[in-house]
Amino acid sequence: MQSDNTHNHSISVEHAKVLSPKRNTTEANTTEDLVSEQLSHFGIDASSDYGKALAQTAHHLYGAQSSVMELWNITTNTLQTLDKEDRVAYFNAKKFLSFQIAKVLDTLQNPFRATYQSLSSGNGSQGHYPMFDNVTALFSATPVVVRTATYVYACTEWVDDAFQGKEFTHQIYSRLLNPTNISLANAIVDMEAGPYASEYLAWNFNSGMAAIDAMLSNVLSHGDVLIVSRNVYGGVYQLLHDFFARENRMDIQIVWFDGYDKESFADFIAHTKHQHAERLNNGASMHVYMESPCNPHGYVLDVPGISELAHAEGALVMLDSTLATPVLHQPLQHKNKAARPDYVVHSYTKDLCGSGATTAGVVIGEGHRMFQPKGSSVDGVDWSQTMFWDVYYIKGAFLDSEKAFDVLNGMKTLEQRMMTKVINTQVFTTFLSSHPLIRVNCHALPEHENAGLREKQHAHGWPCTLFTIDMAPAGLAKDVFTRFFDALEPAFSHQVSIGQNNTIVLCPALTSHSELSKGEQSKAGIELTTMRIAMGSDNVKQLIAHFMLASRHFIDSSTPGFSHQFMNNEAIDALYVKVSQRVCAQHFGGKPSMKSLMGNSC
Repeated sequence: MQSDNTHNHSISVEHAKVLSPKRNTTEANTTEDLVSEQLSHFGIDASSDYGKALAQTAHHLYGAQSSVMELWNITTNTLQTLDKEDRVAYFNAKKFLSFQIAKVLDTLQNPFRATYQSLSSGNGSQGHYPMFDNVTALFSATPVVVRTATYVYACTEWVDDAFQGKEFTHQIYSRLLNPTNISLANAIVDMEAGPYASEYLAWNFNSGMAAIDAMLSNVLSHGDVLIVSRNVYGGVYQLLHDFFARENRMDIQIVWFDGYDKESFADFIAHTKHQHAERLNNGASMHVYMESPCNPHGYVLDVPGISELAHAEGALVMLDSTLATPVLHQPLQHKNKAARPDYVVHSYTKDLCGSGATTAGVVIGEGHRMFQPKGSSVDGVDWSQTMFWDVYYIKGAFLDSEKAFDVLNGMKTLEQRMMTKVINTQVFTTFLSSHPLIRVNCHALPEHENAGLREKQHAHGWPCTLFTIDMAPAGLAKDVFTRFFDALEPAFSHQVSIGQNNTIVLCPALTSHSELSKGEQSKAGIELTTMRIAMGSDNVKQLIAHFMLASRHFIDSSTPGFSHQFMNNEAIDALYVKVSQRVCAQHFGGKPSMKSLMGNSC
């Protein structure tokens, strides 16, 4: 019995040491020794009234640290065995404990301020010490926008640990970590990974392209082979073609995959291994980069199936899931880990933020690939190979706090916005496809070749809200088409981004995919008159009316009767109601049942 008590006591001291100013060099074996050491470190007379009060406070803090760690251990070991009623109680008890700790810190601020003020020469030149004002931010109902370049550090050994990546709460420079940025990273991991969130970390960047560049820079080594799905964002094509593939840069061998399903990928990866055997045999690695749904057509790839095949070959899989958002597809929640991509990237600029007012991006990956403290190694990945130390720490493409806050606010309405966009997409594409001279390239249509994968992979079988159309069957003259396209404003916005509240239309050949050669554009299914439509959450019937009026004004004169071949007004009204009811029923009917929410409770 005595040995057990001694063992528990030693564990509590080990837990308490992290609060010591000499956490790495202390030789203390008891909390009393830690207290004495702390007073000595700051030159405080232990026999003075101040010293006695400080010692008592420090002793309580060391004890509280040990107790909190014990509370954490118990929580970890028991949480899954509790019913939801007890989990609610556990949560609120810990929440109140956080308020108590914050209240203690708040109480400390007045004597702290008084001591600081006593150091002043009296002429006000000493300035303000902001630490006095920050405690109440702990109670903010929304993430605090932390606008600072740097931070106050506690002591030498603590900041040394921070630079070694061993002190996670001690931030040193906003280019590396910022509290608002971390709130966003936690939020996107929870949203994407769900029950597996504890296995993943995220790093936020100042644009989607910065995130993609960081991911590729971290994964690829000189001379590697990279399989890339054919339809990718034009900026990604340019990054791969003009930087990574250049012989005097990274000399990456880019291999373009034109298929979408698991079966065609199996044949393709076997062919790629044979075709580039010399590189691979000389030490190069092979990896996979996918965009699903892809730009500009919104096609879906078989992400789980392709991931399984790639992993069987030892390849890492990178997925740009921007257009899916976690509403349509959550690839990191696949029960079979081999079917999950290793990295998921998002351009926050698009639907996740939704406002069109912020550029930002994120990479999500397994924790041991994203960050490890210096000196460690997990599952064959050395700390120096992790994304944080290999790229994020040195490149400086961080996301500032204001942008992080914008994205966090946007994410609150993501689900509702995506539901409306899905309704609009299904209504608008059905309306367009009823016209014999308009070609609609969208998997929302059940007869589309990509509809099967969309139905299999996306939540509720919902479509991507990005697609393309063209009027090639109408044989319009370029001048007629151009005047019609220009007249789509203001209902359709002529902008180059996607994922905003307004519906956006553009010609990819002239904008988003202009970096591709004419031949590459053709392989990607992009013609000069191809229109890419990014559905917004605006009034789809208003959009339809404007489209019909513009057709009547600019097309009918050269192609008589063109506008009369659209679906009639009554049919459009009925279609809108039918689709809205179906999508809403899918959305709300897919929510967890009350029985599952109550758990084992009555």
